[in-house]
Amino acid sequence: MSVLVVGSVNADLTVRAARIPGPGETVLGNEARTSPGGKGANGAVAAALAGATVSMVGGVGEDAFQDVALSGLKRAGVDLSGLLTLDAPTGLALITVSDAGENAITVASGANARLAPPHLPESFDGFTHLLMQQELPPEITLEAAKRASAAGLMVLLNATPTRDTSPELLRLTGHLLVNEHELAALAGDGEVEISARSLLERGPQAVTVTLGGEGSLTVTAGETYRLPAHPVNAVDTTGAGDTFCGVLTARLSHGDTLKTALHWAGIAAALACTRPGAQDAMPTWAEVERENAHGPQPL
Repeated sequence: MSVLVVGSVNADLTVRAARIPGPGETVLGNEARTSPGGKGANGAVAAALAGATVSMVGGVGEDAFQDVALSGLKRAGVDLSGLLTLDAPTGLALITVSDAGENAITVASGANARLAPPHLPESFDGFTHLLMQQELPPEITLEAAKRASAAGLMVLLNATPTRDTSPELLRLTGHLLVNEHELAALAGDGEVEISARSLLERGPQAVTVTLGGEGSLTVTAGETYRLPAHPVNAVDTTGAGDTFCGVLTARLSHGDTLKTALHWAGIAAALACTRPGAQDAMPTWAEVERENAHGPQPL
């Protein structure tokens, strides 16, 4: 029941503004806030808070942003023995959050871009699930999937940010997670379920599409699961998708059925929207259980 996360580690610099600026536009915002982030680290923290034993493979620089970038991982108890300090700046995400709770993010990859297959652990023994995203160089992501698949791990890939996802990586993926934009990039425009099912033909056993306020859709060869969004007053959607992926991975590692794991992931992702930030907004497992007591029970 141990989760390995191979992914990015960043410091987030966030500014709240009335709206997200358009090209060439300057918008005045409120005070800037620094916090831990990176899609890999976000997923690792979410999984650890949901009860999984989590190890992180990633990279940071030896600079002023390192302590910020690692603070959430340390608080959540993530094993950082696979973390490297590289000769590059710590990754930095520049985030604008609108008063409507939407966000726009630009990432300077820094040390994340220096990670390569030799930085992976020699053995994947002891892990049951591998969670990855696409903020690292494609070479290390593909190699991690190869080694994990050979070792019998379930590979979960959150295909974000949008970039070329190799056919080989899709064949090695057990559970593919995308939002609507990423789904369109992989499968083209079309009805969500039809597009998601077309991705099953490329290798994954399950495809989940997160739909924001509309909840999520998951398809397997024999089932379709449509889960409505858990109702909350959204303040900041930063990190909600990462929370969903991390909690889903954690609950699957605990032996939950897919439908039950999706249920818990949806509640956790919704709660993450009620507070500002990414890792700082992620709920504890006690908070998720408490919120669940006020709504539909897990399937």
